[in-house]
Amino acid sequence: MPRLRPLLLGSLLLYTLCPVFCATSFSITGDAQVYYTVTRVVDGDTFWIDDGSEQGLKIRLIGVDAPEPRNNGKKMKGYFGTESSDYMKRLLEGKKVRLEYDVSRYDQYGRTLAYVYLKDGTFVNADLVKKGYATVMTIPPNVKYADTFVKLSQKARGQGKGLWKENPAEK
Repeated sequence: MPRLRPLLLGSLLLYTLCPVFCATSFSITGDAQVYYTVTRVVDGDTFWIDDGSEQGLKIRLIGVDAPEPRNNGKKMKGYFGTESSDYMKRLLEGKKVRLEYDVSRYDQYGRTLAYVYLKDGTFVNADLVKKGYATVMTIPPNVKYADTFVKLSQKARGQGKGLWKENPAEK
């Protein structure tokens, strides 16, 4: 019985504290349902959230690539880059988002890789491709929604949406 006492005390402590700490962090299905406020949009596929740290957390969308809105030393400004960046700002700035991760959580630059959802359920990564503000960029092992993104891209291209427009002057 003396050997069981630490186990029983630990179980009792876990049973007592779990409702306080666990109930707000997980939904009934066990998926994390934590939402973060978007503090700044960098461009059409990268933004910052308030994660409680001093500087925040830089997020890079998985599976998509938006054209650059300006020359940045490594990459040149891309066609439809300004429009893509502006759309992201309208879509995300000041809003709450939920992050979903895939196999690799960080890229080579230390940015957090994520699939992103607004509170209304909008799947941001897919929305950008569907509306022609981004192209598909699949980098294994993060391939969870690759097929979905390819189908949405084909449809957007076929419909001449966003960066797939024949006449760039058209909005």
